[in-house]
Amino acid sequence: MSDQQAQAGLRILMIAPTPYFSDRGCHVRIYEEARALMALGHQVRIVSYHLGRDLEPVPVDRTIAIPWYQKREAGPSWHKLYLDLLLLISALLTGYSFRPQLIHGHLHEGALVGWLVARLLRVPLVFDYQGSLTGESLNHGFFKPGSLLQRLFRAVESGINRLPDLVLTSSTPGREELLINGLPEERVVSFPDGVDTMVFRPLSRAEARQRLGISDDLPLVVYLGLLNRYQGTDLLLEAAVLLKERRCTFHLLLMGFPEEEYRVRAEQLKLSGFVTFTGRVDYSDAPLLLSAGDLAVSPKLSTTEANGKLLNYMACGLPTVCFESPVNRELLGEDGIYAEPGSAEDLARCIEQALLDHDNLQQRGRQLRLRAREEHGWKSRASQLEGLYQCLLTVAK
Repeated sequence: MSDQQAQAGLRILMIAPTPYFSDRGCHVRIYEEARALMALGHQVRIVSYHLGRDLEPVPVDRTIAIPWYQKREAGPSWHKLYLDLLLLISALLTGYSFRPQLIHGHLHEGALVGWLVARLLRVPLVFDYQGSLTGESLNHGFFKPGSLLQRLFRAVESGINRLPDLVLTSSTPGREELLINGLPEERVVSFPDGVDTMVFRPLSRAEARQRLGISDDLPLVVYLGLLNRYQGTDLLLEAAVLLKERRCTFHLLLMGFPEEEYRVRAEQLKLSGFVTFTGRVDYSDAPLLLSAGDLAVSPKLSTTEANGKLLNYMACGLPTVCFESPVNRELLGEDGIYAEPGSAEDLARCIEQALLDHDNLQQRGRQLRLRAREEHGWKSRASQLEGLYQCLLTVAK
């Protein structure tokens, strides 16, 4: 890259095969990466599906509207076959007008579309790998373990993983998994999620509680994210039943979507007085609502996928209970509270013990806030990403 290019900033085209922005994990990573790069003087454009909303200051180009497709939740869909073809068309149109110096593809479909665009424009491709496509599809019940479709997905995924010039993994375990599967070490870099600690910070607990209609003196356990089986929502409700049976004083605040199934489930479990559902939470409201909590929880089951919500919890000074995994420990370190993976019983035990030890709970929260500020800010993440781009472009010359 020339000195003149470095001074003027790069033109970066991000491809997001998802209804961006829909207030969930991978969308936050896409947005924060783009925003942080723009703060360093780079030009970034995102190409995405017709659904979702734009967030300033990042410009978004979208595919033509498909009126019958309105799915905003995570997970695979056969509709993506034609949606990604439309995404390719939009990416090419934007690419030929924007003339990017590199393509940054998010998720496997974004890497595949990005590879086609990058080859035509003769620019490098960066793949933002946030977990296994096959693993995610299994988690969502898209196909059965050991089925022909699973083997097909695994073969396609393996092929896509080898297309980019550089792969960014959202966790160290994700990088190790790709290296085991044969990717060259120099082409795979661990690039964990970050958090804006000026936005996500402890705010008024009283204001948040008042807005939610929750008593000030009630110990509150908060969760923010998608509600589904592989995020551990079922296990969390099972843990709530156990806490209720033990006569533990607590309230559970579940913030996210799709929530209707779990509202019904909570009623069936006689948890209506112990659980509050908010539905979808706007990203801008998340710091305040998280500040209502005394303890955060993330019972996500995946051992290699990123768990970016932990960083939001940390930045808001929330002590956090989660399942033991390398991904979670990489972020929380010794200040996390770890339950046995997949155990509702141990999850309930950890929550109960944490709520009883108030002084230690507050100390953990302060330590996690400090850890977020010192190790996981988006400003330093963007500088790292900028350096990776520059190395890639220098090699490509």
